[in-house]
Parts: sequence; C-alpha cells; structure tokens
Amino acid sequence: MQQCHTGLCLSVYIITFVLGFPANVLAFYTFCKKVKQKPTPIDILLLNLTISDLLFLVFLPFKMQEVMNDMRWDMPYPLCPLSSFIFYLTIYNSTFFLTAVSVERYLGVAFPIQHTLKRRPVYAVAASIFFWIFCFIHLSIVFIMPFIPSDNSTPGHNASAIGDDKKDVCYENFTDSQLRVLLPVRLELCVVLFCIPFLISSFCYINFIRILSKLQHIGRRRRLRAIGMALGTLLVFALCFGPYNVSHIVGIIMWKSPDWRDKALLCSTFNACLDPLIFYFSSSAVRKTVGSVMKGVRSRLNRCMSCHMLWAMCRGINKTAKDKEHKQEEINVI
Repeated sequence: MQQCHTGLCLSVYIITFVLGFPANVLAFYTFCKKVKQKPTPIDILLLNLTISDLLFLVFLPFKMQEVMNDMRWDMPYPLCPLSSFIFYLTIYNSTFFLTAVSVERYLGVAFPIQHTLKRRPVYAVAASIFFWIFCFIHLSIVFIMPFIPSDNSTPGHNASAIGDDKKDVCYENFTDSQLRVLLPVRLELCVVLFCIPFLISSFCYINFIRILSKLQHIGRRRRLRAIGMALGTLLVFALCFGPYNVSHIVGIIMWKSPDWRDKALLCSTFNACLDPLIFYFSSSAVRKTVGSVMKGVRSRLNRCMSCHMLWAMCRGINKTAKDKEHKQEEINVI
C-alpha cells in the first residue's frame, strides 16, 4: 500500500483547498454572469473547467481524512470509489478543457475572420458535453475494479477490493488479475487523455505565440499578458499532469503502481488552485471581478482602520479628561 507522507500530503491538500475554493467560487460567479449576459465559447469552456475544479475541491476533504487516518479508509466504503472517481475525472477533464481553450485561442489569432464568422457558443456546449461523457466513460474503471475477481476468488467477492478485511484501504492493494486490467487502461488514459491533448495544446500555443509576436497593432502589455498566459498554461499542463501520467508508463513497465505515484498525484492536486490564474489572464471579466473584490476589501479595511483610529482617539481624550479630574481631586485634597 502506498504511504503518502502525512505532513506533505495534508499540507498540499489544505493549501489547495484554502486557495482554490474561494478563487474558483469567484470565477464560477463571474463566468455564470458572463455566460448569462453574452456567452462566448471560451467563457463556456472556462465555466466547465471551473465546475470541474469545484467538484474536485468539494471531495478533497475525503482525501484529507484518509491522509490523517494514515491512508486507512474509515468512512462509508461507497464513498471510496466515488471520491476516487471524482479525483481522477477532474484531472482528465482539466486536460480536455485546457486543450479546448488553447485551440480557441489559436484559431482566434491564426484565422481571425473565418473563426469569428463560424464562432458559435453551441459548439463549445457540445464539446463540453462530449468531454464530460468521454472522461466519465474512461474513468468508470474506478467503479469496475472492485468487482474484478482475483485468481482464486469468484466475481463479486474480490478479497483485495471489497472483502471485509480490505475495506480499510481505498483503491489500493490490487491483485494480479486486477493489474492485468488496470495497468493497460492507465496507459490508454495517459496516451488518449494526456499525451494527445498536450501535443495539441503545445502546437496551438507555440503557434499562438509565434503569430502574436509578429502582430504590431496589439499593445505591448496586452501581447505580453497573452504570451504569459500561453506559457503559463503549458507549464501548468506539464508540471501538474505530467508526473502522474508518467507513472502510468512506469507502471506498465514495472507491472505495478510506482511507489512515488501518490507524490505525482499531489502535483495534479495543485492544478485546482492554479487554474484561477489561467482564468485571470484569459478573461477580462475575471480580472474586472477580482479588481472589484479587491477594491471592496480595501474600502472595508480603510473604514475599519478609520473606526479604530477614531475609537483610539476618543479613548485617549476620555483618558486625558479622567486624568485631569483625578489630578484636580488630588489638589483639592491637598
């Protein structure tokens, strides 16, 4: 059984939740408002990416509890495959939606006129539905695994996965018969749900940067922001999802789950709090909402500071008056 270092894993989960949840809620509110007023394909794609991240963050406390319990599953067992399914589903959902955003960005600069004429929000809606269904079907292996019989057991009585003596672990300790099914599926997930989207994103953003760097009518600040968004997205793509998918390749070679696979999953976890940075650079609506929120926070802080200073001044005046009265009483006594 893989043992995730309690301090490391719990720290990553807590940081991801504390930073990612409010940021994604803010992005969700912004994109919902934007889509309701005037939907654009990229806003629809980013809204779905936000929903995926929020779904991941809602189930993240189950992983926190598992880590605090020394990787033992002491919650109702049906929550184990459900939380694992959501965990892996959102990872590959993110790769698809980030790829779709890269394609949208590339087409916008490579074929501006044709893309504008053929740009329809319904295409983004159809693509989003396809991504959710496609990932759902592929990740359903999480629900199937407990019912794959071991070599010396009958279907429905898998001692490694659903036996009473093994229900204290979640999605671990696979038998040889389970690995014969799971490892090839993981390799297919790596190729279809990571490698191909990453190659498409790399092609789109490299050409996006190349074309954008040649355009003279775009302001320098706007150009640098767009290039930074492209490079940042590729970096997040590679660092967050790369190590976990490399573990699939190593797993098929070694014919077992690598011992460092849980550490690789921590990189994917960070994606939930890094996506809002992509939202910030990709959407002017998000930047405007963040600016409004920051302005409101500064205004409240200034009011609080003013009230505190006023209260301190009043307290000082009252204290001075009381001191004068006390001194006058002492003089009268003398």
